[in-house]
Amino acid sequence: MQEIKGFSKLSKQAKMEWIANTYFNGDQTVIDNLKSYWHSDESIQKLHDEFVENTITNFYLPLGVAPNFEINDKVYCVPMAIEESSVVAAAAKSAAFWKERGGFKATVSNTNKVGHVHFIWKGRNPASLVEWFNNNKSIFLEETQRLTANMEARGGGIKSISLENKTHLEKGYYQLEAQFETIDAMGANFINSCLEQFSKTLESGLHSSTLAESEKEVEIIMCILSNYTPDCLVKVEVSCPVDELNVEGSVPPLEFAEKFIRAINIANIEPYRATTHNKGVMNGIDAVALATGNDFRAIEASAHAYASKDGQYKSLTNATIDPDGIFRFWIEVPMAVGTVGGITNLHPTVKFCHKLLGNPKAKELMMIIASTGLAQNFGAVRSLVTTGIQKGHMKMHLFNILNQLEATETEKETIRKEFETKTVSHKAVIDAFCQLRGIKVDRKIRKEI
Repeated sequence: MQEIKGFSKLSKQAKMEWIANTYFNGDQTVIDNLKSYWHSDESIQKLHDEFVENTITNFYLPLGVAPNFEINDKVYCVPMAIEESSVVAAAAKSAAFWKERGGFKATVSNTNKVGHVHFIWKGRNPASLVEWFNNNKSIFLEETQRLTANMEARGGGIKSISLENKTHLEKGYYQLEAQFETIDAMGANFINSCLEQFSKTLESGLHSSTLAESEKEVEIIMCILSNYTPDCLVKVEVSCPVDELNVEGSVPPLEFAEKFIRAINIANIEPYRATTHNKGVMNGIDAVALATGNDFRAIEASAHAYASKDGQYKSLTNATIDPDGIFRFWIEVPMAVGTVGGITNLHPTVKFCHKLLGNPKAKELMMIIASTGLAQNFGAVRSLVTTGIQKGHMKMHLFNILNQLEATETEKETIRKEFETKTVSHKAVIDAFCQLRGIKVDRKIRKEI
C-alpha cells in the first residue's frame, strides 16, 4: 500500500479521504459511515478528537448497567462498557442473588504504587554504593519536594525509596525502588516525574561523591512506574449458609457448593482453565474500569501477574465451606484506579458513570470494580456447574434473531418458556416459530442460526 508522510499534519477530513482513496477505492460511503459516528455537538466531538492522535471518528461500545449491587451495605447501579453478550446480565443476576444474602463485603488493604529507576553501576564494591545511598537517601526526597508538595497536601506522596541489587540477574543491574501514594489519582505522570528526578539525583550525587572514580560511573537505563501493584490490594467476599445456595431447583445446595468449589480448585491447579476462569473475572472488572475511564490494560496486566505470584498461574478467586456450614467465595486482586485526572474529568459519559456511582473515591471504586469481577465469576462458574455456559449465550443469540424476525413480546415469552423448559436447540425453536408464522428466514439469518 501507499506510504504517506506527514499524515498527522493532515486535517481529519483529509485523513479520511486518504484512507478511503488508498484502501477502499475512493468509496465515499466509507467517509459517510465514519462521520455518522461523530457527535452532533461539535465541542464534544472536538474533546473526543483530542484524546488520541490521528483521530478520524468515535468507536462505540454498549454501556449497560447492573443494578442491585450491595457493597458494604450500600447499593450501587454499576455501569459496564463491554461488547460481549451476557456479561451485564450475569453480573446483574449475581448482584441480585447476593443482595438477598447480605451483599458483598469489601476491604482495601493498601493503595501503594511502585516505580523504578533501572540503572547499571560499574563499581566493584556493592557495599560502597549501599553506604553512599543510605547516607544520601534524604537528598532524593529533598530534590523531589517541588514535585510532591501538592500530592503531599492531599495526603499522598513518596512513601519510601530503596536500593535493590539485581546483579545476580543482570551484570551491574541495580534499581531504585520507590513506593508512592497518589490518593484518588492514577498518578502515572506524578510517579514518572519523581523517578526521573531520582535518576538525576543519583547521577549528580555519585559524580560529586568521595567514592573512587571507578565507582562514580552510572548508566541510567529507564525510569518508569510499574503496573504491577501487589501492595494496592482489594479483597471482596460473599458468604451465606450452604442451605441458602438454592441457585437451581434441580441441584441441591450442598451439591452445588461442593461442585462450585471443585471448579475453583481446578482453576487453581490447571493453568489452561485458570486463564479462561480469570478472563471471566476480567469481563466484569474491565467493563467497569472502561466505563469509569480507568486503564483496564494496566489492571489486566497487574491481575494476571498477581495470579502468577506463587510460581504458577492460578485463579484470582477462591471458595470454601467453613466447618460451621458457611459457604464463602472471595477475590483478592491488585487494582490501581483513579477518580480524578486523565479522562475522568473530561469524557462526558465517564463523568456520568462516576456520578451514577455517587462519585466514589479511589478506594471505593476499587471495591466496586472488584465486586463486579467477583459477581461475574460467580455467574460464570454457576452456569458451568449447572446448566452449562452455552444455554445463556444461546438464549441471548435466540432473542437477537427473534428481534430481527420482529417477534411480538407474547411470542418471545412463549418461545422463552419453550427454550428453558425443554431440551431443544435455538435452531429448532426458530424453525418452529417460522413455520407458525408462515415466514421464510432469509439467508443472513439462516447463517446465524
